[in-house]
Amino acid sequence: MLSNIGIPGLILILTLALIIFGPKKLPEIGRAFGQTLKEFKKSTRELTSDITDDIADDIKELKEIKKEI
Repeated sequence: MLSNIGIPGLILILTLALIIFGPKKLPEIGRAFGQTLKEFKKSTRELTSDITDDIADDIKELKEIKKEI
């Protein structure tokens, strides 16, 4: 998605954000965005690790059943 913007588009977006929000609000918005992104990554990581653990448990159970047969 962001690969199609390019440098001129990114500069335009940053300039518009600076004009709209002002120099005092822009760092606060960036900080809030960074925290939101950090929380999203953390919850995604937790979700994938839960799924991976469940799959590993299922595989372990299947191997034990296969040994019994």
